[in-house]
Amino acid sequence: MIYDLQNEYDRSKFKAKVNQLYTEKALVELKRKTTNRSLAQNSYLHVLLCYFASEFGYTMEEVKHDIFKKKCNPELFLHKRKNKRGFEVTYVRSSTELDKAEMTLAIERFRNYSSAVCGLYLPEPNEHRALVYAQQQIEQYKNYV
Repeated sequence: MIYDLQNEYDRSKFKAKVNQLYTEKALVELKRKTTNRSLAQNSYLHVLLCYFASEFGYTMEEVKHDIFKKKCNPELFLHKRKNKRGFEVTYVRSSTELDKAEMTLAIERFRNYSSAVCGLYLPEPNEHRALVYAQQQIEQYKNYV
């Protein structure tokens, strides 16, 4: 459960939950939740990925990992590090690590790729009708996405 501790109602619910877990002597994990991007940006990206997937027969995860991250934005998502045996390995960064500006750039590159390479126009965030159409297509083909 996520609690916004700037909200009085959430603070009281949080305290009650912590006290309950303390009384139960439960094993817990507590971590600060950071918001690098807006929920609107996350929702928008999700629609674009699913729409692309529904149009070309991919799953959303295939589009996100193989096309959005590896093909369109390798410098943002593909990083190298040494493993415990000293070999250099490439790992794929999580999109949750991106800030708002990086995510905006990544989405724009994906939109450009989709249009230029695949011939599918992906709507901008302010194109409400086109986004509704995309969501209708996603819904129609949700068994495949």
